[in-house]
Amino acid sequence: MRNDPPIKIGGLQSKALFQFTMQSPDTQNLFRSAQEFQAKMRALAPLTDVSSDLQIRNPQVNVLIARDNASAVGITANQIEDALYSAYGLRQVSTILAPNNQYRVIVELKPEYQRDANSISLLYVRSKSTGQLVPLSGIATLTNTLGPLSVNHLGQLPAVTISFNLKPGYSIGDAVAQINELVRTNLPPTITTAFQGNAQAFQSSLSGLGMLVLMSILVIYLVLGILYESFIHPITILSGLPSAGFGALLSLYLFHMAAVKGWISPLLDMNLDIYGFVGVIMLIGIVKKNAIMMIDFALEAQRNEDKSPAEAIYEGCLVRFRPIMMTTMAALMGTLPIALGLGAGAESRRALGVSVVGGLFFSQIVTLFLTPVVYIYMEKARLWTQRVVIRRTGFVSPTAEAHRGSSAD
Repeated sequence: MRNDPPIKIGGLQSKALFQFTMQSPDTQNLFRSAQEFQAKMRALAPLTDVSSDLQIRNPQVNVLIARDNASAVGITANQIEDALYSAYGLRQVSTILAPNNQYRVIVELKPEYQRDANSISLLYVRSKSTGQLVPLSGIATLTNTLGPLSVNHLGQLPAVTISFNLKPGYSIGDAVAQINELVRTNLPPTITTAFQGNAQAFQSSLSGLGMLVLMSILVIYLVLGILYESFIHPITILSGLPSAGFGALLSLYLFHMAAVKGWISPLLDMNLDIYGFVGVIMLIGIVKKNAIMMIDFALEAQRNEDKSPAEAIYEGCLVRFRPIMMTTMAALMGTLPIALGLGAGAESRRALGVSVVGGLFFSQIVTLFLTPVVYIYMEKARLWTQRVVIRRTGFVSPTAEAHRGSSAD
């Protein structure tokens, strides 16, 4: 029995949710390495239900040609292959044309000989030099072994797919990291590996998530820079993002550790999956509004009322405290049902709600104290930079001239 995820992305139909594929043109090396690697995967802590589509239990006969003996009696390897194909293959030698149909004539052994593996030794091959029939057992060694029931392919190469599930308390990221380390230390370079299905989607998406966060922050910085006509105050506004990200990760980690230790149900185990990362992306857009409310008021107070940076941001904190709390509580209450896991299929989205609620709660406490401090230091840096530019170039911008005139008045 298999509990399929709400979203299934590609992959093969297997006994578990996640797949890992090994490929090589050398089937013997592939099958041997796959069996050894599967045994090592069973020993990994995050994995359970490790199985493979490679089933080495099909009886087969290996024919090892003694080429010196065959050459001595005038028989080539191609003649032996042709004889085996004529006996056990589908060699068409003629076609019977009837008035209303046509029938293929196939050369084969009788069914009772086809079912007996020992009958291979009864085959004879005609010598080209003498024309005599030579028994196959005299020019080849026959050994009974076990082989694969089928040779699966992925693309154009033979492949073996190992499927696995995760134990409670472990994430797919833990499994991918340990499997990659196992590949690096145990597999030869002739074997190529790749994850399939959900594991492949996780691995490919994980490589771009960091760049996605950086690009989103860069876009927000450019927009804020255009709106405020400043290079430094967008940094002040974005200073609260690290606290929001830390709060989201801390919330997921606390739920994860509580589920591992058995304090809460394993169903409440949280990991930084795709849903959790979407919650972190949402926080980037939600958290910055606290700083925008305070800094927008402080800039207006400095420009119109000629207040110092410390006085302006202090008044901004007092005046905008109520709107900040109202908008934050509205966002918290809106995502709380997702965090509680209410509704059909909400278990998969719970990580999104927990990351948003935890990030908002933690950042709300921190940004009220952090943002004013960052604003004051940024304003000091801006004023110091203006004084240096004026001293070296003698150029006074219109904004700086206005500030100097108001200060003189």
